[in-house]
Amino acid sequence: MIGCKADSSIERRGQDGFSFPLGVYPIEPMAPKPGYSLLFEPADGDDEFGEWEEWPDRYVFDAVLTVERVERLCRSLFMLMPGRIYPILDVLGQDAFREVDPYISYDLIGLDRFLDTIRRFRDFFFEDGMCGFGAMCEEPFFYVFIDEHKIVTIRCEPEMKDRVEKILQAFDLEQTEEPAGADAAAHEHRGVLLTPDDEPDLLAGDEIVERLRDEWRLLLNVDPESNLDDQGNDLGVTAWRCLVRAEWDDQDPRYAEVFLDADCLRAAEETAAVAIEKLPSPHRDEWEDAVIIAADRMNDDMLKAMSRRARVTDGRTGRTKHKPDFKSPLKAGRVRLVRWLE
Repeated sequence: MIGCKADSSIERRGQDGFSFPLGVYPIEPMAPKPGYSLLFEPADGDDEFGEWEEWPDRYVFDAVLTVERVERLCRSLFMLMPGRIYPILDVLGQDAFREVDPYISYDLIGLDRFLDTIRRFRDFFFEDGMCGFGAMCEEPFFYVFIDEHKIVTIRCEPEMKDRVEKILQAFDLEQTEEPAGADAAAHEHRGVLLTPDDEPDLLAGDEIVERLRDEWRLLLNVDPESNLDDQGNDLGVTAWRCLVRAEWDDQDPRYAEVFLDADCLRAAEETAAVAIEKLPSPHRDEWEDAVIIAADRMNDDMLKAMSRRARVTDGRTGRTKHKPDFKSPLKAGRVRLVRWLE
């Protein structure tokens, strides 16, 4: 079965009976403090996901607990949801100007399907320090998110407050003003998954994200028409690396990468889709579909590093045919390199 497995050689860190996830841990002295905080948020239209209906009055819980108990708590909370939900995924990605890649589905997904996926990739969701995940529903309004520190945030309508508190209390959590997990001190994040060559069914983090985007119908939740950094600054034209999956009916998919300049996500994806049409098909038939699975912006240092590494080789002789242009000034619509990946 397709799944994943954490590296058992990684030593788990903890203190005073509190264990941190394998993939995120403090790097300075701190005293972890399990418990939960509770706040009330009034209804407003400035919600986190932009295109949803106005969120109602809700209580917000932030729960911190030892990592061995996070999965059981989350399953208890997810069971309060109806049969169809909207999945959410955050990934610490490769984009030079955005720390987190936020994904959300605008299509309802079956809760049983969602929970089965969590079970198959449990080490990614509950141990890896590069991702956060969750789900929400609208009737009743209920939101559960486990961030990359494995701290659990719950938003619920006032009518559900008592039920949530009873679940938290069943896990020996008490209300406190300042619960403290790994994010309460200087800390590090890392991936923890094994990908041995002799076990192809074990997936790496980026492979899992690609699969989740398909299975959960996730979309990158950023404005496709602008090009902003995390502080809201307009970056104008930037360099991009796009990864494209070409699909055939009777062949395994093939991946291409495209380096280009664009002034927004939509332009980058459209330019990449046109660029790979110029690549010769590795099979007799042309591909049936091409899917953009990553579009990450590059800063000057990344562009310089790529200019030293990138080259196009002759498939027969293995010699360099030409080196792509990574030194020209940025220009919207410029394609610097397009090639199949081995």
